[in-house]
Amino acid sequence: MFSWGRLVKIWAKYGGMYLDGLGYTLLYAVFGVVMGLILGLILASGRMLRRHPRDNVVVRLLKDIAKAVCVAYVEVFRATPLLVQVFVIYYGLGSMFKLPDASLNRCFWGVMAVGLNSGAYMSEVIRSGIGAVPIGQMEAARCIGMSHAQAMRRVVLPQAVRNILPAMCNEFVTIIKETSVMGMVGIVETMFRAQSIAKQTYIFLEPYVIAAIMYFIVVFPLSKLISAVERRMSKSVTR
Repeated sequence: MFSWGRLVKIWAKYGGMYLDGLGYTLLYAVFGVVMGLILGLILASGRMLRRHPRDNVVVRLLKDIAKAVCVAYVEVFRATPLLVQVFVIYYGLGSMFKLPDASLNRCFWGVMAVGLNSGAYMSEVIRSGIGAVPIGQMEAARCIGMSHAQAMRRVVLPQAVRNILPAMCNEFVTIIKETSVMGMVGIVETMFRAQSIAKQTYIFLEPYVIAAIMYFIVVFPLSKLISAVERRMSKSVTR
């Protein structure tokens, strides 16, 4: 049965370990979302490739291959659980390309798995954000002599940021929670600390309740802040 007394005692004794694990969780989430943003931008660009009449056969073929690869990547990573991806990447790539330090090797490939997963979702966020920009903006930029790349960089993307930012922040909140699966391969984070404390104390409910409370304390205010910013941005658009 759950006991607040046991919970308080566990926190008093192991609170430092929990805070240490939470620090790693936030660090992994930051690295994951940054990697996901960079990868998502590349994937979104690949998925939005279009044939042009002036393209030769080779260019058209390369565009088709790049687009197909990006589509396949996104579909595979969105259709499989993150936990499975962590196991496949860690025990697959992590065993083939080992870093000198075992702990660093675990962290690196764990973050890679989270980042690769985030990239698939971020690509859809970026693609939908760009798609929400009126097509007339691109046409106007091309009419004044900009290339497609220049128009994307200078006209379309700055406007798309307004649409992308709230979803990107929500992805960060999601990653904070999803990093909990990294503990399954021995990577130190909040859930890994909870598991370790549960094994040491032979108490299995309270340590996980503390972990849940810590996630809630971090995620709930962030979610409310993101919602407030999103409402404010929506109001500024309608004015």
